Amino acid sequence: MLAGLTVGTACSSSYQDLHPNESPFRKRPAPTTESEQPVQTSPTQPTPTQPANPAVGSGETTPTPVVDKSSPTGILELMHRAADWQLANPTNDDKKGWIYSVFYDGVMALGRMESNGKYLEAMLAEGTSNHWQLGSRAYHADDHALAQMYLEMYELKNDPDMIKPTQQNFNYVFDFPASNPTELDFAKSGRDDKWSWCDALFMDPPAWARLSKATGDAKYLDSANTRWWITSQYLYDSKAHLFYRDSTFFSKREPNGEKVFWARGNGWVLAGLARVIDCLPKDYPDRTKYEKQFKDMAEKIKSLQQVDGLWRAGLLDPASYPDKESSGSGLFTYALAWGINNGLLDRAQFTPVVMKAWEALADCELPNGKVIHVQPVGTLPIGFDSNSSRPYGVGAFLLAGSEVYKLVSIK
Repeated sequence: MLAGLTVGTACSSSYQDLHPNESPFRKRPAPTTESEQPVQTSPTQPTPTQPANPAVGSGETTPTPVVDKSSPTGILELMHRAADWQLANPTNDDKKGWIYSVFYDGVMALGRMESNGKYLEAMLAEGTSNHWQLGSRAYHADDHALAQMYLEMYELKNDPDMIKPTQQNFNYVFDFPASNPTELDFAKSGRDDKWSWCDALFMDPPAWARLSKATGDAKYLDSANTRWWITSQYLYDSKAHLFYRDSTFFSKREPNGEKVFWARGNGWVLAGLARVIDCLPKDYPDRTKYEKQFKDMAEKIKSLQQVDGLWRAGLLDPASYPDKESSGSGLFTYALAWGINNGLLDRAQFTPVVMKAWEALADCELPNGKVIHVQPVGTLPIGFDSNSSRPYGVGAFLLAGSEVYKLVSIK
């Protein structure tokens, strides 16, 4: 048992309870590097070469159901296997970057479901090893993603050292905001200092909202709120109810002539909405706007689910991307299940969608726990090796499992 930790979740308070409470923290240097390279070629129709059996030629065993995928115990077992496999098979990715941060979000979700402390201990060790520091780029959303795990640990442990560097960083961004905050053209300089790509809406805003909860200072949430709607106004297609990945996709089209809406990019947004709403005070002025956007996107995503239960990398041209894709699908499953569990989505309409998706995701886990069909790091729909696995895909799987577990556990 992890001493001093209480298992559970809570991220809501009254709007009136959030009062300014600034502290004079050390300033951080300006960003100097990039993590995920954002510039890629236009999406083109892939030429899949992978056989129908995802394990052929890989040395892996074909995924076979060995547990009841839809029962609480089965879901928990699948989550254990996925988390244990990734923890035992670390990659060379930056442990302070977004790739691992999303995995840590999933591990935290699993850890808070249990009382033995194994997974929370792993996250405590990771934070301690990092000295609770974020990535080196003061403004970049990808380097803020890790703050979500730190803030969840703080909620359990109540150790100010766990969030002090995050608060220092966010105070710096608040005190010295990026120039031209409404200029989100991805072809122009300074784009990385703002939420100019849709992935950023998962990586950063939930941390700002959670920091307001942790400190009682509304400025963090209010700052995130302002920037969310700037990005939304720019990248959200209000007719399609989907987000462009960034401005370079405004004029691009799929092979079938449809607009290019990337599955994982929209998964980031829908999951980001869930995580922000979860931390909003019930009486927060813009809460209804977030809930409407969430519901509108959820309805659209429901309509785009494929017959096998998953979504394809190119949402509006699935025929051009026949490969299964588990990371975007995992994020959708997490967000939709969260929406049902929190009363925003109709249980009768959305539960079949979620359960079909979860069972398909479970089939993406090999018996040893490896989660496959994860599109590699990128910015647009592509074809890829079906045996691909990355930590963020495992994180999405764990987040999905955590909400599906709640859904099936309701009597």
